[in-house]
Amino acid sequence: QVQLVESGGGLVQPGGSLRLSCVASGSIFTIGAMAWYRQAPGQQRELVASITSGSSTRYADSVKGRFTISRDNAKNTVYMQMNSLKPEDTAVYYCNLNLRTDWNSPWLSFWGQGTQVTVSS
Repeated sequence: QVQLVESGGGLVQPGGSLRLSCVASGSIFTIGAMAWYRQAPGQQRELVASITSGSSTRYADSVKGRFTISRDNAKNTVYMQMNSLKPEDTAVYYCNLNLRTDWNSPWLSFWGQGTQVTVSS
C-alpha cells in the first residue's frame, strides 16, 4: 500500500508565498514523474506543474515564473514553492505520483488527499 500525505496549504494574502509538500510512503520501488494539480470550485482539475525523474520541469502558463516544483528522491517527496500568489490561485491542490511498487510491477498513479490554498485579503 502506498500513501501520499500533503501539507503546506493555508490562507495567504495576495503577493504572499506558500510551500506545498507531498511525501510518499509504503511499498515503493521507484518513483517516476511527480506533479501538482489543482481544482477550483466548479472547475475541472488542471495540471499546475510536473517534474520527471530526471528533474525536467513543466508549468502551466498561469504559474510560470511564480511557482517552482522540485523533488527529493531520497525522501520520496515533491515540493512546490508558490510565490506572488494571486486570488485566482485559490484551489485545492493535489499531488500525483507515478511509481512502481516492486521491480516487475507496472507504473501506477497515486493521488494525495488534497490541501486547500486560499489567497485572499
